[in-house]
Amino acid sequence: MHPLLNIAIKAARKAGNTISRYADRVDSVAVTSKNVNDFVTEVDLRAEQEIIEIIKEAYPDHEILAEESGHEGESDVVWIIDPLDGTTNFMHGFPQYSVSIGVQVNGELDQAVVYDPFKQELFTASKGNGAMLNDRKIRVTDRKSLDGALLGTGFPFKNQQILDTYLEMFKDIFSESSGVRRAGSAALDLAYVAAGRLDGFWEIGLKPWDMAAGALIIKEAGGIITDFSGKDNYLESGNVITGNLKLHAKLEDKVYPYINKLK
Repeated sequence: MHPLLNIAIKAARKAGNTISRYADRVDSVAVTSKNVNDFVTEVDLRAEQEIIEIIKEAYPDHEILAEESGHEGESDVVWIIDPLDGTTNFMHGFPQYSVSIGVQVNGELDQAVVYDPFKQELFTASKGNGAMLNDRKIRVTDRKSLDGALLGTGFPFKNQQILDTYLEMFKDIFSESSGVRRAGSAALDLAYVAAGRLDGFWEIGLKPWDMAAGALIIKEAGGIITDFSGKDNYLESGNVITGNLKLHAKLEDKVYPYINKLK
């Protein structure tokens, strides 16, 4: 196992254990509102601190980009961290949330972990070495069209000004698919595409820590991930489409007409 991945797994499991300890007493967890419909709990903060401590112990000079504590350091190696992706789910006892840790080396995604502490599912990837779920290799599906496809998405709850545009887009895609699921943890949604549980996924307005780990896991599982223009700019734009090569193209055709409305 790659040393960076080994540390990422260690950190994700430690954070996951902390999250699980609080899962049965969420009513006692302190919650702060960052923005409209955007919350942070003491569990997010504690889990993130534990992740950073483990990374810093092993690699004190590496750069950190974390959802709650922001940016720290400058290095060719950047750890991109979401300590609890799906905070709202966690706050309501809805068991769909995850720890997401991606590692960039010289600007390229190199290692990835998405950990679901409730189901104890560990999704991992190392660049060039494939993607795994626990001890099993995973692969995206081979579905060639939206007909019969099960897709994932997320609502733009942080920017409701584009909600009408999103709903038009949703209607176009939903009407041709077998179904669309909105589970509330983008990191897990991306991991589910990699594992073949979803055929594809799209979302507007994500952050790098929502996507970094899941993006590499999808690539290493044989999938394609881009922004809405088919370019490799999703970490910057926050807009993402993913699936196998043919299904990605079908989704891209659907979302492309709405690009100008999102500006």
